[in-house]
Amino acid sequence: MTWLHQANRMAAEARGRHGEKLACDWLREQGFEILAQRVKTPRGEVDIIARQEGITVFVEVKWRAKAADLDFAIDQRRLTRVARAAEVLAPTYVKAGDDMRIDILLLAPEAPVRHIANAWMPL
Repeated sequence: MTWLHQANRMAAEARGRHGEKLACDWLREQGFEILAQRVKTPRGEVDIIARQEGITVFVEVKWRAKAADLDFAIDQRRLTRVARAAEVLAPTYVKAGDDMRIDILLLAPEAPVRHIANAWMPL
């Protein structure tokens, strides 16, 4: 790996963490409790796990430099990976009797947060 490639990956990682922090702040403002962040499983990663009023939400966060780029930030493959990770994590984070869902938060500078609730539906 070249130093330039490594520097680009580190910068992307920092931007992602910034987006996830903003997403957590927004979720808290909406009344969610943040249970975990950046939870990795052999089947995939979940950016944020949050809970509100009987529902546990597994959240995929996408941060882009331009709001126009948010329309292309998520695809079925990425969403399926989050869903697979959520299946592994559900026994740990979903309380008995609670519902669960997968949401997407799309963020860009100076743009309102785009929240897509219950974004994943199996094919």
